[in-house]
Amino acid sequence: MDGHIPRLTLIFILLALSGFILLISNITSLGSSIHSAFKPPEILWPLEVNHTYCAHFGQEPTAEEAKEERDLLNSIAWPGPLVQDLPVEFSSDPAKSYFVIQGPAEQYIGGQLVVHVHVQNFLGLPKDHGGDFLIARLHSPELGAGVAGKVHDHHNGNYTVLFPLLWTGEAWVEITMVHPSEAVVVLKRLQEEHPDRGFFKSLFRSGALSETTVCNLCLPLNEKPLCNYTDPLTGEPWYCYKPEMLGCDTRVTHCKGGIKPNLITKYEEQFFQSGVNLKVPIHATGMGSVTVLPAEEGQTQVKNNYTAAGYYYNNSWRPLNAMDMHEFNDSSVITHCLRGKLLYMFGDSTIRQWFEYLTAFVPNLKKINLYSRTISGQFVAVDSKNNIMVSYRCHGPPIHFPTVFSSELRYVSNELDRIEGGPNTVVLVSVGSHFNTFPVEVYIRRLWHIRRAVVRLLNREPATLVVVRTVNMRKLNLQISLSNSDWFSLQQDAVLRAMFQGLNIQMLDAWEMTLAHHLPHDLHPPLPIIKNMIDLILSRICRVGKT
Repeated sequence: MDGHIPRLTLIFILLALSGFILLISNITSLGSSIHSAFKPPEILWPLEVNHTYCAHFGQEPTAEEAKEERDLLNSIAWPGPLVQDLPVEFSSDPAKSYFVIQGPAEQYIGGQLVVHVHVQNFLGLPKDHGGDFLIARLHSPELGAGVAGKVHDHHNGNYTVLFPLLWTGEAWVEITMVHPSEAVVVLKRLQEEHPDRGFFKSLFRSGALSETTVCNLCLPLNEKPLCNYTDPLTGEPWYCYKPEMLGCDTRVTHCKGGIKPNLITKYEEQFFQSGVNLKVPIHATGMGSVTVLPAEEGQTQVKNNYTAAGYYYNNSWRPLNAMDMHEFNDSSVITHCLRGKLLYMFGDSTIRQWFEYLTAFVPNLKKINLYSRTISGQFVAVDSKNNIMVSYRCHGPPIHFPTVFSSELRYVSNELDRIEGGPNTVVLVSVGSHFNTFPVEVYIRRLWHIRRAVVRLLNREPATLVVVRTVNMRKLNLQISLSNSDWFSLQQDAVLRAMFQGLNIQMLDAWEMTLAHHLPHDLHPPLPIIKNMIDLILSRICRVGKT
């Protein structure tokens, strides 16, 4: 009987091995069927061009810059909901949400107003996570006064808003939900999955033959031949599909192409409803305002944990950085201030507004006809009697202007390197909104080049005045939100401030100047806000006293 044991053992091992092989085969087959059941119907982007903005193109960042980029991205990381794809009824509802003012109905100037915001869903139930995009303003309409508030997210559906108390009288609290957290999730997805959702076109022409092709920061390498227009000085990438019959050197114009359609689902569209959950006010439970009293003698100063850039009073902006502010209501006073000055403006259409304001308000500042396109420039205006020159040029691609001659597309950093600088030179820069459809890394890379050029300019001539304008809020609907939401601008605002911190420049806080004002948000701020911006710049140029 002992002689049969090895043979039985061998048979048992063979049977077990066969069963194991059969089991593995079935598991593999089952896994394949499960994978097939959930496989997407098509691959939207080739694997080698996922993240088509091509962050790896251009000049390689230094180790210091790579660390700075990581730190910047970490600093703007946005808290998101723990659960996604729930019924819309579970999403944040500004109408069901409410805020409560902390403290008595009468508070003292110089202190701090604290407001608690409680976000609830459409069922009236408290949210248990953060991530809603809220903005806040404290204002007194009869005084023409307003200041932006600082929102702190507690990541549990509750928020604290801080306001400095800067004037006496009745002050009303205004809290607005720009986007519910569920909408921010959609915007984050667009950043990651559709970084090239904004596209551009160029016209190529030679004699009677012309062709138009699509252009962008980066295009798929495996579809058709490309024309490479990467800037040789900065390494900033730009590509167009090569025309079928023309060469790359026949490119004539650049223009916006549009935004790719059908980027979000019908379910996701519900989170971008005007009047429902898109830039909708949150109302107070209890009092919605406080009365700010003058400081009493011996009053204990309340610690203010939030310092605004400034505030409006009598509809005039008052900076809080110890800089004197003057109102320039007479063109002759502006002329006197700018006498002997060179003003260079670089950027987008929001800074072109400054050029248009000055040339419209100061009659001696005459535009020189350089046969430039209507909005892109280059524009130049001079007052030869007072030796004043003001110029504007749009920044390089990406720029969503209707039509620009490709020869006019200049990178701001390269233009700054052409300026001699000095005590009579003023440089004004605004770069932001045209980068909203791209990942933040693209914006960071552009700011690196501008910052380097600013440092070089200030090293050449430390007395040069450089003013950098932040981005501002705008009117939103569904389509604008997907490409130019204030949430994208908020990220840029934080990056821009951090990027230029510590440099000897002036930061013009367009974000707070538009948020604190009573006029509706607009991509191009209305005239009263533009005047306050110009007054602020002129006050810095002329260093005049307060009125």
